[in-house]
Amino acid sequence: MKYDWNIIINGVYGFFSGLALGFIMIYPLSLEASDPNNEIYCLAQNIYFEAGNQPLAGKVAVSQVVINRVEHPSYPDNICDVVYQAKLRVNWKNEFVPIKNKCQFSWFCDGLSDKPREPDSWIEALNRTIVAVELYNNGFDISHGSTHYHYKNVKPYWSTTIEYITTIDDHHFYRWGKG
Repeated sequence: MKYDWNIIINGVYGFFSGLALGFIMIYPLSLEASDPNNEIYCLAQNIYFEAGNQPLAGKVAVSQVVINRVEHPSYPDNICDVVYQAKLRVNWKNEFVPIKNKCQFSWFCDGLSDKPREPDSWIEALNRTIVAVELYNNGFDISHGSTHYHYKNVKPYWSTTIEYITTIDDHHFYRWGKG
């Protein structure tokens, strides 16, 4: 059976958006999205740069891959370390910087600024992040445990070595283990 994840998620979205807004109003200090070390910030950055042009389902699925990696023993155990996982080098300022094309997520090592430039899109990414986490915490993972994804018009070397799970919007999703 083929599901239209955007319709399903948009229905669930209304419920969890209200829940998330209520949570923020009750615990306003719990989500410090302007803090670059906060996990909501890190996950929202990944949504913004990896799935900013995607409908809600694509954004949720991309963020749930990060969460699935946190749960997997082959990856770091927190969201920011998963998002910023990269091979590093020391630059001329004696700072560690990611090596181009040696990151888990391409936006982090493309040499461009990692600061969101479009305020409306950034607010949307933050909102979608909260929804994605709430959905995941309530047992709703539309990526079905995926730990990898890629844009549909590229074919990374690893795509034939792990199990294909599904396509959601412009991304193909995979997980460890050949099925």
